[in-house]
Amino acid sequence: MSSIELETGKLTIDQLNGIFKVIPQEFDFIDENDIVRWYSNNSMRLFDRDKSALNKHVLDVHPGKSSSRITKLLEQMHSGEISQQIMVIPAKGKQIQISFFSVRDSENNYIGCIEVTQDVSHLVGKSKIGHFFNLIKKGFK
Repeated sequence: MSSIELETGKLTIDQLNGIFKVIPQEFDFIDENDIVRWYSNNSMRLFDRDKSALNKHVLDVHPGKSSSRITKLLEQMHSGEISQQIMVIPAKGKQIQISFFSVRDSENNYIGCIEVTQDVSHLVGKSKIGHFFNLIKKGFK
């Protein structure tokens, strides 16, 4: 069985695929040309993704209303102006955290970005602002 040599060890392809199937976060890798090259596939994905998204420009697989924000974000990552951006949005009846992290090689060249998405409703609900929103909701029932 073939394995992939990583900086901190090596894993078989089956082990690596297994890891991404059980992690509740979803991952999408966008290369230096803003092309979707890989995504994690697990039953907990919040935003559906299938193999037809591979090798497409990232703007072709995201909602059109977010294209200007994504374009600006990627421009800033390419240039090195920012290395990450984290936001929480309401979607699908949940609070969803979407994080973008710039990926750079050993010479600091931009080689892509990883988008990590996860449901953080349980965390937002326990924060001060979450408690405030819950009180407001209870007041309107």
